[in-house]
Amino acid sequence: MVDSTSPVTPPVSRSNSALNRSWWGWGTADKALPDTECTALGGLVQGSAATPLPVPDICALELPKVRIEPPSALAPLMSAAPRDRASHTYGKAYRDVVRALNGDLSAAPDQVAHPRTEQDVTDVLDWAADADVAVVPYGAGSSVVGGVEYRADRHRGVVSLDLSSLGRVLEIDPVSRAARIQAGALGPDLEAQLRPHGLTLRHFPQSFEFSTLGGWLATRAGGHYATLYTHIDDLVESLRVVTPVGVNESLRLPGSGAGPSPDRMFLGSEGTLGVITEAWMRLQDRPRHKASATVLFSDVHAAMNAVRAIAQAGLHPANCRLLDPGEAALAGVARDGESVLVLGVESAHSPVGERLAELVTLARDHGGSPAPAATDAEDSAAGTWRSAFLRMPYLRDALARMSVITETFETACTWDRAPGLYESVRRDLGDVVREVTGAAGTINCRFTHVYPDGPAPYFTVIAPGRRGEEVAMWDEIKSAAMQILTDHGATVTHHHAVGRDHRPGYDRQRPEPFAHALRAVKQSLDPAGILNPGVLFDPAVAG
Repeated sequence: MVDSTSPVTPPVSRSNSALNRSWWGWGTADKALPDTECTALGGLVQGSAATPLPVPDICALELPKVRIEPPSALAPLMSAAPRDRASHTYGKAYRDVVRALNGDLSAAPDQVAHPRTEQDVTDVLDWAADADVAVVPYGAGSSVVGGVEYRADRHRGVVSLDLSSLGRVLEIDPVSRAARIQAGALGPDLEAQLRPHGLTLRHFPQSFEFSTLGGWLATRAGGHYATLYTHIDDLVESLRVVTPVGVNESLRLPGSGAGPSPDRMFLGSEGTLGVITEAWMRLQDRPRHKASATVLFSDVHAAMNAVRAIAQAGLHPANCRLLDPGEAALAGVARDGESVLVLGVESAHSPVGERLAELVTLARDHGGSPAPAATDAEDSAAGTWRSAFLRMPYLRDALARMSVITETFETACTWDRAPGLYESVRRDLGDVVREVTGAAGTINCRFTHVYPDGPAPYFTVIAPGRRGEEVAMWDEIKSAAMQILTDHGATVTHHHAVGRDHRPGYDRQRPEPFAHALRAVKQSLDPAGILNPGVLFDPAVAG
């Protein structure tokens, strides 16, 4: 085991992607689409604006007056610089991007704290509790559900607690194949520190480059892999969490039946119960054998049946993405109205060709037609889809600049409900989109993850908006989508967390006795009610 008093590798300097982050939109500033490309993209949506919204000059923005000053002992950790405050105001949801483009930073935190040690975290929480200052834990700000935006008005001030300086792999246990990792580690930095040891966490969400381990844990994030270990939950061995009343550290165990899990209480708590500072995470050997295939279907419901058969066969493909005709066309992997199933398998120990062949056979048995194998992996449907997948958030930002409404929401339901949910969203939400925007809009779907008992459908909505009304229109469509999910017994979110945007749906989904218990836990661990107020429950009822 590596000595825990020193890092496994030299401290990781923040990558260029971290240093060049866009303050208003997704990813890095250099990858945002220029005005000419925004205009061309908007031209594909009838009724979009004629010109893109300009990106504001951050130096010219008017920020709210700073209401609080930290004590001298904490001053070296704090910043009230305009760029720090602006970039920590919102996450990266559509409504966040539009408000930032409009220069609306009314929710900006008063201070941004950059703790360098766990003791710094404790000190900030102690001061905040005494000073009636809200603290919003912040990993890398990629939340698309309003998870890092303070929307209450009952505190004297707000501090954004940025954990990015706590980004090291501290310890590796090669025998148990686990690592102790600080919560502020970005995905690429985390993997870079594990790579020399031949190990990987194997958790790759779309936000991988711009999100942290602590953020994944606090939101119960889903990764890229479609079956088996789909969520970060499955990879947790133990957590260390700083709460306003003390540090909670669970025992490292492969499994336990000793009462309710102490880790489960903090997984998905979104910074409302404590600040995750470290975790022991289960690792895997890096895969050496990979193979992929693409299968086309003329009927989307036949494709769903094929995916169900695959999910129930116990073959555990790493990739099992089903794209409906609209999504397949949007990603550029089909043009003739087919649904496309992208399959992938991998292993660290043995060839995977036979397993892939079994998967393709199952798909063929349900009416699928395997596409010819591509000679170049990047030219394959899987490669094309992956490129489109990673580029999609930048395209969303470009459409937002053209006042095009873009909404994505993901869910999960049992297989018996999946066909009805799919049709209802396309029909009923389509009616809402037409009523709100005056246009038919586009509603596409893909399955991001699949389980033996059900899929995780991910829907995309695109429709022209009216300049100046984009946020209100988006809110109305989002509310309708949440209600449709509730009506069909589907979850309000499969892997994007609750935040503030999904609160109405979450309030309907959770059982009331559980809600009562959760409020009691909040009161016990955070008696002053300073941690991320408004997430999971209202500040007014926290006590």
